[in-house]
Amino acid sequence: MRYCIILLLSCCMACEQRVPEKEPVPLAEDSTFLTGTFFLIRHAEQLPGYDSSLTETGFRRAGDLYRFLKDSGIQKIYITPFIRSLQTADSLRGYKNVDTASYNPDSTGEGLIYEITRHDDWGKRLLIIGQGNTVASVMRSLKAKPPADTVSYSDMFLIRKYRDSVKSKRISYSSIPSIKAKATEK
Repeated sequence: MRYCIILLLSCCMACEQRVPEKEPVPLAEDSTFLTGTFFLIRHAEQLPGYDSSLTETGFRRAGDLYRFLKDSGIQKIYITPFIRSLQTADSLRGYKNVDTASYNPDSTGEGLIYEITRHDDWGKRLLIIGQGNTVASVMRSLKAKPPADTVSYSDMFLIRKYRDSVKSKRISYSSIPSIKAKATEK
């Protein structure tokens, strides 16, 4: 009987199939993180005051912005928490039903990067409306080279950010003559 049990156990062990070893699957990095197409502008002209409305010229320039970008496929608009930024974006928001997110302007551009990450908007086509003295810092945060001279109210910076490179181009989206502002922080 002892031999039968040993023989039976041996047969069971011989028939047991080996479990294949699991090979580790390499993790693929998110290919959209820190990429995208960004349309960066300064808000349109405002009335005097800290958080004031746009001037008549500012409203006309906001209309030019709408006409320039209406077929661009903008997926979200990032604005600073000021009336002038909101009003600059109003036509696109209203007519094209584009969602808006707010970011706090700063001298590093980190506030914008944080909000884009928080909203999972990398890899998208974004309009960013900033302040005259923060356009350069936003460009640096996106790894684009900021202008060395001035930023006009009608200047738009088209920034295409890829995984390994950044391309930027200055475009004038409005023919309305405008005041220029320093491209450096104050």
